[in-house]
Amino acid sequence: MLSDSGSLLILLLPVLFIGYLVLTQRRRVRDLQTMQASLGVGDEIRTTSGMLGTVTALDEQTMSLRVADGVVVRFDRRAVDAVLNRAAGPAEPPPAGQ
Repeated sequence: MLSDSGSLLILLLPVLFIGYLVLTQRRRVRDLQTMQASLGVGDEIRTTSGMLGTVTALDEQTMSLRVADGVVVRFDRRAVDAVLNRAAGPAEPPPAGQ
């Protein structure tokens, strides 16, 4: 009987490991898609090819990226690998009476 449970364990461990890998990959993809959807004008980003720049315009599928003074290139939004610095949001007005 011990041999049967040992065999089951040997078969079950790879299945559990593969399941774990699939779930973590899905989470990474979901996080990346969320980050790409939350891009804003002024964000400093890195593309999957390693190009660094500042987002100057966005639409549903593409973005314009300023990579140097006077140099703006267009990229697919899915090419964003990481946001390095978020653009500063609008300044909060000071409290009334101050």
